[in-house]
Amino acid sequence: MSHLSLPFESRYWPVKKLFDVYERSIREPEEFWAEQARQLDWFKTWSKVLEWEPPFARWFVGGQLNASYICVDRHVKTWRKSKVAIYWEGEPGDVRVLSYSTLYSEVNKFASILRSAGVTKGDRVALYLPMIPELPIFMLACARLGAIHTVIFSGFSAQALADRINDIEAKLLVTADGGFRRGKVVPLKEIADDAVALSPSVEKTIVVRRTGKPVAMKQSRDFWLQDLLEKAAPFVEPVPVESNHPLYILYTSGTTGKPKGIVHSTGGYLVQNYCAYKWAFDLKEESVYWCTADVGWVTGHSSIVYAPLAHGAAIVLYEGAPDYPSLDRWWNIIEKYGVTIFYTSPTAIRMFMRYGEDWSKRHDLSSLELLGSVGESINPEAWLWYYQHIGGERCPIVDTWWQTETGGIMISPTPGIECVPLKPGSATFPLPGVDAAVVNESGELVNPEERGLLVIRKPWPGMLLGIYGNPERYKEAYWSRFPGMFYTGDYAIKDKDGYFWILGRADEVLKIAGHRIGTAELEDAAVSHPQVAEAAVVSKADPIKGESIVVFAILNEGSTPSVSLKKELTDHMRRMVGPIATPDEIYFVSKLPKTRSGKIMRRVLKAVANDATIGDLTTLEDEASVEEIVRAYQELKKAEEEAK
Repeated sequence: MSHLSLPFESRYWPVKKLFDVYERSIREPEEFWAEQARQLDWFKTWSKVLEWEPPFARWFVGGQLNASYICVDRHVKTWRKSKVAIYWEGEPGDVRVLSYSTLYSEVNKFASILRSAGVTKGDRVALYLPMIPELPIFMLACARLGAIHTVIFSGFSAQALADRINDIEAKLLVTADGGFRRGKVVPLKEIADDAVALSPSVEKTIVVRRTGKPVAMKQSRDFWLQDLLEKAAPFVEPVPVESNHPLYILYTSGTTGKPKGIVHSTGGYLVQNYCAYKWAFDLKEESVYWCTADVGWVTGHSSIVYAPLAHGAAIVLYEGAPDYPSLDRWWNIIEKYGVTIFYTSPTAIRMFMRYGEDWSKRHDLSSLELLGSVGESINPEAWLWYYQHIGGERCPIVDTWWQTETGGIMISPTPGIECVPLKPGSATFPLPGVDAAVVNESGELVNPEERGLLVIRKPWPGMLLGIYGNPERYKEAYWSRFPGMFYTGDYAIKDKDGYFWILGRADEVLKIAGHRIGTAELEDAAVSHPQVAEAAVVSKADPIKGESIVVFAILNEGSTPSVSLKKELTDHMRRMVGPIATPDEIYFVSKLPKTRSGKIMRRVLKAVANDATIGDLTTLEDEASVEEIVRAYQELKKAEEEAK
């Protein structure tokens, strides 16, 4: 077999065991994945491992299983029935601990409630809930019936909620009276009522009591969960579903265009994630696993619910903000529950960097064995700070790359197979079965150290089944640019040792005087300055260059904004990237506009920089950040006018 069929040459690999596993997974993919699939419990074995009719893949065809059974039932038949499944902590400090036997009981009762409400196999159920145990329980209850859930992030507006409900014609909505965020109550029921008024498919709404605040309840449509539980049956037989029966639909959060309803299967998705989390995190029986993502995103689906529970791990679920009521909230949780695996975003890491390591030093973090990074590329400075001050220079960092569409981790270190030498900022190598490559605009492999577009050249079990109700959009979005290859939309570099470096979205690119440069590269250059904690880069229309660079930067504690510091940062970015990286404007701010999942809303920053309408801010964590940025922009313009 030619090495050109692999995404790197074997001589670059620093470890042999991992290479041997990987090479076989690419050479004999169906045999390899069949072996992995047998680790799960199937009601009926598949007749065909893969049915590939490009660009549609169907894995383990004819096999039957149930996600709820795999995540709960099979554990209560063992000693794990008394093991902790979920450590939950609310933002106000209330706690709940659910064993696997308790989780089993709750999932069955919730499934009984759904069944009594008329939910059957194939029906769509919308879940609009805060980060409380009822959210994963309802997900598993839907799966138990063969119903398809769509979790809608609890930061979305009524219109965004209605759009998603209407797209899948959900017949039932589950929400709560509210949720807590930074000490305030988010009025989820009120928002849900506005959405249901726009959603004719919704027949009933189930409401979880979380805050105790009074809410309007419409007779014969709205029902309190606690009332329904009184009549719930203690057991519901898990419905066997075919491997390619949809498990869930999850909407991507794009900045333009209609959100895409990504459909994931049951069998392939579970197999991929079960393996990926063993390989990447080396999950053990004693592991206490905490992913800080919101369940409303794919990271929450795979990293909080389906993968760790399929392994029988103990997970931590936290409702609130990372810095509320103080900056050591996360570190307190790690100490309190003895977290061994901690998985978070570079955005959060950089936020904590800004305030220094004193907050983490107040807590005993010695239980940690492994750290993870997810959501975006992690810059080397953040990687090293994370390694030194959170991991105590003893915990490897699993830097993972994946997407909503991939369903699970695709490129990552693999301590569960064999440890690889880590390079700060690199996601290292593709996982077994993932045929990743970096190509140019013509779809040809690029040379080492040359930037290109990241593609996947062969189907993998966790890949999306398609876009809900729109197969043509699926073909156009992911398979039309490079026929036969899945287009990820990300820039990447593969270095001379075969390590992959993800450079950010290909559509987050500025065109300066005819030169294209990614925002991620510019932001990495900015945060490499010793006084800059975090930065976001957007473009501004320029009559000569087409676009100019605008930087919004947060300084480290103790650093003071000044004209000289702006010049210093400008010179630094020029040195790091080149003259093309010269910013036209730099704003020093104390906050950046972010969604509650930690993503910077560059759309807002670009609107401010271009004097355009800012638009919808319903998913924003803190609107005060926008007010500050607008004020800083106006003050700079005023100063410029006075200078003239």
